Amino acid sequence: MASWQAHGIDAGLRLFVKRRLPQDVDVVKVRARIEKMAGRPPKGVRISQARVGCLGEWVEVPGISADAPVMLYLHGGGYVVCSPRTHRPITGFFAHAGFRVFCPDYRMAPENPFPTAVDDALSAYEGLLSRGVQPDDIVVAGDSAGGGLTMALLIALRDRNRPMPAAAALLSPWTDLALTGKSIRKNARRDAYLNEEGAAKSAELYLRGKDPRMPLASPLYDDLHNMPPVIIHVGGREILRDDSTRLAERIRAAGSEIVISIWPVVPHVWQIFNRILPEGRQSLAQIADFLHKHVRTRAA
Repeated sequence: MASWQAHGIDAGLRLFVKRRLPQDVDVVKVRARIEKMAGRPPKGVRISQARVGCLGEWVEVPGISADAPVMLYLHGGGYVVCSPRTHRPITGFFAHAGFRVFCPDYRMAPENPFPTAVDDALSAYEGLLSRGVQPDDIVVAGDSAGGGLTMALLIALRDRNRPMPAAAALLSPWTDLALTGKSIRKNARRDAYLNEEGAAKSAELYLRGKDPRMPLASPLYDDLHNMPPVIIHVGGREILRDDSTRLAERIRAAGSEIVISIWPVVPHVWQIFNRILPEGRQSLAQIADFLHKHVRTRAA
Protein backbone atom coordinates (compact mmCIF):
# COMPACT_ATOMS: atom_id res chain seq x y z
CA MET A 1 0.00 0.00 0.00
CA ALA A 2 1.33 3.41 -0.95
CA SER A 3 1.95 5.98 1.76
CA TRP A 4 -0.14 9.11 2.22
CA GLN A 5 2.98 11.07 1.34
CA ALA A 6 3.10 9.33 -2.06
CA HIS A 7 -0.51 10.27 -2.74
CA GLY A 8 0.21 13.86 -1.67
CA ILE A 9 3.27 14.24 -3.90
CA ASP A 10 1.37 12.68 -6.79
CA ALA A 11 -1.40 15.26 -6.41
CA GLY A 12 1.02 18.16 -5.99
CA LEU A 13 3.03 17.32 -9.09
CA ARG A 14 -0.10 16.80 -11.11
CA LEU A 15 -1.53 20.18 -10.03
CA PHE A 16 1.52 22.45 -9.97
CA VAL A 17 4.03 20.88 -12.40
CA LYS A 18 2.50 18.71 -15.10
CA ARG A 19 -0.05 21.31 -16.21
CA ARG A 20 2.78 23.76 -16.96
CA LEU A 21 5.16 21.44 -18.78
CA PRO A 22 3.91 22.08 -22.34
CA GLN A 23 4.66 25.79 -21.91
CA ASP A 24 8.24 25.16 -20.79
CA VAL A 25 9.96 25.53 -24.16
CA ASP A 26 12.83 27.84 -23.18
CA VAL A 27 15.56 25.45 -21.99
CA VAL A 28 17.62 28.20 -20.35
CA LYS A 29 14.65 29.40 -18.29
CA VAL A 30 13.68 25.87 -17.32
CA ARG A 31 17.25 25.13 -16.19
CA ALA A 32 17.34 28.27 -14.08
CA ARG A 33 13.98 27.46 -12.51
CA ILE A 34 15.02 23.92 -11.63
CA GLU A 35 18.37 25.00 -10.21
CA LYS A 36 16.61 27.60 -8.08
CA MET A 37 14.38 24.90 -6.64
CA ALA A 38 17.36 22.76 -5.59
CA GLY A 39 17.60 22.71 -1.82
CA ARG A 40 20.52 22.64 0.56
CA PRO A 41 22.91 19.67 0.43
CA PRO A 42 21.88 16.75 2.66
CA LYS A 43 23.19 16.97 6.20
CA GLY A 44 26.39 15.18 7.00
CA VAL A 45 27.87 15.06 3.49
CA ARG A 46 30.86 16.82 2.02
CA ILE A 47 30.59 18.25 -1.51
CA SER A 48 33.80 18.87 -3.44
CA GLN A 49 34.18 19.94 -7.04
CA ALA A 50 36.60 17.91 -9.13
CA ARG A 51 37.57 16.86 -12.62
CA VAL A 52 37.49 13.10 -13.01
CA GLY A 53 37.62 12.72 -16.75
CA CYS A 54 35.09 15.55 -16.85
CA LEU A 55 33.89 18.16 -14.39
CA GLY A 56 31.63 17.05 -11.57
CA GLU A 57 31.39 16.72 -7.83
CA TRP A 58 32.26 14.21 -5.15
CA VAL A 59 29.56 13.59 -2.55
CA GLU A 60 30.98 11.83 0.51
CA VAL A 61 30.52 11.52 4.23
CA PRO A 62 33.51 12.83 6.20
CA GLY A 63 35.88 10.11 7.28
CA ILE A 64 34.77 7.52 4.75
CA SER A 65 37.48 5.00 3.91
CA ALA A 66 39.46 5.52 0.72
CA ASP A 67 38.73 1.84 0.03
CA ALA A 68 34.95 2.36 0.06
CA PRO A 69 33.17 1.46 -3.18
CA VAL A 70 32.76 4.27 -5.70
CA MET A 71 29.46 5.13 -7.34
CA LEU A 72 29.41 6.93 -10.66
CA TYR A 73 26.00 8.63 -10.60
CA LEU A 74 24.53 10.00 -13.84
CA HIS A 75 21.74 12.48 -13.18
CA GLY A 76 18.54 12.69 -15.19
CA GLY A 77 16.78 15.61 -16.80
CA GLY A 78 16.00 14.53 -20.35
CA TYR A 79 19.58 15.28 -21.44
CA VAL A 80 18.69 18.99 -21.37
CA VAL A 81 18.20 20.08 -17.72
CA CYS A 82 19.28 19.34 -14.13
CA SER A 83 22.77 18.93 -12.70
CA PRO A 84 24.74 17.26 -9.90
CA ARG A 85 23.37 19.97 -7.58
CA THR A 86 19.71 19.14 -8.27
CA HIS A 87 20.30 15.46 -7.55
CA ARG A 88 22.08 15.77 -4.22
CA PRO A 89 19.09 14.29 -2.33
CA ILE A 90 19.88 11.03 -4.16
CA THR A 91 23.66 11.19 -4.24
CA GLY A 92 23.69 12.27 -0.58
CA PHE A 93 21.63 9.23 0.38
CA PHE A 94 24.05 6.93 -1.40
CA ALA A 95 26.97 8.68 0.32
CA HIS A 96 25.38 7.93 3.68
CA ALA A 97 24.86 4.35 2.46
CA GLY A 98 28.61 3.85 2.20
CA PHE A 99 29.56 4.95 -1.30
CA ARG A 100 31.99 7.59 -2.46
CA VAL A 101 29.79 9.20 -5.09
CA PHE A 102 31.06 11.06 -8.15
CA CYS A 103 28.37 12.83 -10.16
CA PRO A 104 29.61 14.21 -13.50
CA ASP A 105 28.31 17.54 -14.76
CA TYR A 106 28.07 16.09 -18.25
CA ARG A 107 27.38 18.38 -21.17
CA MET A 108 23.76 18.64 -22.27
CA ALA A 109 21.64 19.37 -25.32
CA PRO A 110 20.78 21.39 -27.25
CA GLU A 111 24.25 22.96 -27.03
CA ASN A 112 25.91 19.54 -26.89
CA PRO A 113 23.71 16.90 -28.55
CA PHE A 114 24.18 13.13 -28.76
CA PRO A 115 26.66 11.50 -28.25
CA THR A 116 28.34 14.12 -26.03
CA ALA A 117 26.70 12.85 -22.84
CA VAL A 118 27.90 9.32 -23.58
CA ASP A 119 31.42 10.62 -24.24
CA ASP A 120 31.44 12.45 -20.90
CA ALA A 121 30.15 9.39 -19.03
CA LEU A 122 32.95 7.35 -20.60
CA SER A 123 35.48 10.01 -19.65
CA ALA A 124 34.29 9.98 -16.04
CA TYR A 125 34.48 6.19 -15.81
CA GLU A 126 37.93 6.12 -17.38
CA GLY A 127 38.92 8.94 -15.04
CA LEU A 128 38.06 6.78 -12.05
CA LEU A 129 40.15 3.93 -13.45
CA SER A 130 43.07 6.29 -14.08
CA ARG A 131 42.93 7.26 -10.41
CA GLY A 132 43.50 3.66 -9.45
CA VAL A 133 39.92 2.71 -8.63
CA GLN A 134 39.40 -0.92 -9.56
CA PRO A 135 36.38 -1.74 -11.74
CA ASP A 136 35.24 -4.30 -9.13
CA ASP A 137 34.93 -1.38 -6.70
CA ILE A 138 32.79 0.74 -9.05
CA VAL A 139 29.02 0.76 -9.47
CA VAL A 140 27.11 2.95 -11.90
CA ALA A 141 23.66 4.39 -11.27
CA GLY A 142 21.36 6.92 -12.88
CA ASP A 143 17.79 8.15 -13.06
CA SER A 144 15.56 8.86 -16.05
CA ALA A 145 17.83 10.01 -18.90
CA GLY A 146 20.72 9.24 -16.56
CA GLY A 147 19.42 5.68 -16.34
CA GLY A 148 19.49 5.40 -20.11
CA LEU A 149 22.95 6.96 -20.06
CA THR A 150 24.04 4.35 -17.52
CA MET A 151 23.04 1.58 -19.93
CA ALA A 152 24.67 3.40 -22.84
CA LEU A 153 27.88 3.57 -20.82
CA LEU A 154 27.76 -0.18 -20.17
CA ILE A 155 27.23 -0.88 -23.87
CA ALA A 156 30.11 1.42 -24.82
CA LEU A 157 32.44 -0.21 -22.29
CA ARG A 158 31.51 -3.69 -23.48
CA ASP A 159 31.98 -2.82 -27.15
CA ARG A 160 35.39 -1.29 -26.40
CA ASN A 161 36.47 -4.34 -24.39
CA ARG A 162 36.89 -2.16 -21.31
CA PRO A 163 36.44 -3.55 -17.78
CA MET A 164 32.86 -3.46 -16.53
CA PRO A 165 31.69 -2.09 -13.17
CA ALA A 166 30.50 -4.50 -10.49
CA ALA A 167 26.81 -3.63 -10.96
CA ALA A 168 24.40 -0.94 -12.12
CA ALA A 169 21.18 0.64 -10.86
CA LEU A 170 18.48 2.34 -12.94
CA LEU A 171 15.85 4.64 -11.42
CA SER A 172 12.89 5.11 -13.80
CA PRO A 173 15.26 4.88 -16.78
CA TRP A 174 14.54 6.37 -20.20
CA THR A 175 15.81 3.68 -22.56
CA ASP A 176 13.67 4.19 -25.69
CA LEU A 177 13.90 7.64 -27.25
CA ALA A 178 11.66 6.41 -30.08
CA LEU A 179 8.83 6.41 -27.49
CA THR A 180 7.30 3.11 -28.61
CA GLY A 181 6.28 1.75 -25.19
CA LYS A 182 2.56 1.16 -24.71
CA SER A 183 2.76 2.91 -21.33
CA ILE A 184 3.53 6.22 -23.10
CA ARG A 185 -0.15 6.38 -24.04
CA LYS A 186 -1.70 4.02 -21.49
CA ASN A 187 -0.30 6.05 -18.57
CA ALA A 188 -0.65 9.47 -20.18
CA ARG A 189 -3.19 10.59 -17.58
CA ARG A 190 -1.88 8.49 -14.68
CA ASP A 191 1.69 9.85 -14.78
CA ALA A 192 1.82 12.75 -12.34
CA TYR A 193 4.75 14.48 -13.98
CA LEU A 194 5.84 13.46 -17.49
CA ASN A 195 3.99 13.67 -20.79
CA GLU A 196 4.72 12.41 -24.30
CA GLU A 197 5.07 15.91 -25.73
CA GLY A 198 7.83 16.84 -23.31
CA ALA A 199 9.67 13.54 -23.82
CA ALA A 200 9.51 13.93 -27.61
CA LYS A 201 10.87 17.49 -27.37
CA SER A 202 13.79 16.37 -25.20
CA ALA A 203 14.57 13.54 -27.61
CA GLU A 204 14.50 15.98 -30.53
CA LEU A 205 16.91 18.38 -28.81
CA TYR A 206 19.27 15.57 -27.83
CA LEU A 207 19.30 13.59 -31.09
CA ARG A 208 19.25 16.43 -33.64
CA GLY A 209 17.83 14.19 -36.34
CA LYS A 210 19.82 11.05 -35.55
CA ASP A 211 18.12 7.66 -35.39
CA PRO A 212 16.46 7.28 -31.95
CA ARG A 213 16.98 3.50 -32.14
CA MET A 214 20.77 3.70 -32.00
CA PRO A 215 21.77 1.62 -28.94
CA LEU A 216 23.91 4.38 -27.44
CA ALA A 217 20.87 6.68 -27.56
CA SER A 218 18.23 4.04 -26.78
CA PRO A 219 19.82 1.04 -25.04
CA LEU A 220 16.59 -0.93 -25.40
CA TYR A 221 17.61 -1.66 -28.99
CA ASP A 222 20.90 -3.34 -28.09
CA ASP A 223 21.03 -7.11 -27.60
CA LEU A 224 22.39 -6.39 -24.09
CA HIS A 225 24.74 -9.35 -23.87
CA ASN A 226 27.49 -9.44 -21.22
CA MET A 227 25.95 -6.89 -18.89
CA PRO A 228 26.84 -6.70 -15.18
CA PRO A 229 24.04 -7.29 -12.64
CA VAL A 230 21.36 -4.59 -12.94
CA ILE A 231 18.58 -3.45 -10.62
CA ILE A 232 15.66 -1.34 -11.88
CA HIS A 233 13.05 0.55 -9.86
CA VAL A 234 10.16 2.19 -11.71
CA GLY A 235 6.70 3.49 -10.90
CA GLY A 236 3.68 1.62 -12.21
CA ARG A 237 1.96 4.85 -13.30
CA GLU A 238 4.89 6.23 -15.28
CA ILE A 239 4.74 6.78 -19.03
CA LEU A 240 8.25 5.30 -19.07
CA ARG A 241 7.25 2.13 -17.21
CA ASP A 242 7.64 -0.01 -20.34
CA ASP A 243 11.15 1.37 -20.90
CA SER A 244 12.01 -0.55 -17.73
CA THR A 245 9.95 -3.69 -18.19
CA ARG A 246 11.09 -4.27 -21.78
CA LEU A 247 14.70 -3.56 -20.88
CA ALA A 248 14.51 -6.07 -18.04
CA GLU A 249 13.12 -8.69 -20.42
CA ARG A 250 15.98 -8.14 -22.86
CA ILE A 251 18.66 -8.28 -20.16
CA ARG A 252 17.14 -11.49 -18.79
CA ALA A 253 16.93 -13.02 -22.29
CA ALA A 254 20.61 -12.20 -22.83
CA GLY A 255 21.51 -14.20 -19.71
CA SER A 256 22.52 -11.44 -17.30
CA GLU A 257 21.23 -10.86 -13.77
CA ILE A 258 18.35 -8.43 -13.53
CA VAL A 259 16.08 -7.41 -10.65
CA ILE A 260 13.11 -5.15 -11.37
CA SER A 261 10.63 -3.66 -8.91
CA ILE A 262 7.48 -1.77 -9.94
CA TRP A 263 6.13 0.62 -7.29
CA PRO A 264 2.52 1.84 -6.94
CA VAL A 265 1.40 5.50 -6.99
CA VAL A 266 4.92 7.03 -6.81
CA PRO A 267 5.91 9.59 -9.49
CA HIS A 268 8.83 9.52 -11.89
CA VAL A 269 12.15 9.39 -9.96
CA TRP A 270 10.33 9.52 -6.65
CA GLN A 271 13.60 8.79 -4.86
CA ILE A 272 14.54 12.46 -5.11
CA PHE A 273 11.82 13.12 -2.49
CA ASN A 274 13.38 10.67 -0.02
CA ARG A 275 13.52 13.24 2.79
CA ILE A 276 9.72 13.22 3.03
CA LEU A 277 8.72 10.10 1.10
CA PRO A 278 9.08 6.68 2.77
CA GLU A 279 9.07 4.92 -0.60
CA GLY A 280 12.03 7.06 -1.63
CA ARG A 281 14.11 5.91 1.33
CA GLN A 282 12.98 2.32 0.92
CA SER A 283 13.86 2.25 -2.77
CA LEU A 284 17.31 3.77 -2.32
CA ALA A 285 18.08 1.45 0.60
CA GLN A 286 17.15 -1.61 -1.47
CA ILE A 287 19.27 -0.38 -4.36
CA ALA A 288 22.23 0.30 -2.07
CA ASP A 289 21.97 -3.21 -0.59
CA PHE A 290 21.94 -4.75 -4.08
CA LEU A 291 24.97 -2.76 -5.20
CA HIS A 292 26.96 -3.45 -2.02
CA LYS A 293 26.29 -7.17 -2.39
CA HIS A 294 27.72 -7.23 -5.89
CA VAL A 295 30.73 -5.11 -5.03
CA ARG A 296 31.56 -7.62 -2.27
CA THR A 297 30.89 -10.58 -4.59
CA ARG A 298 33.13 -9.27 -7.35
CA ALA A 299 35.89 -8.31 -4.92
CA ALA A 300 35.91 -11.72 -3.20
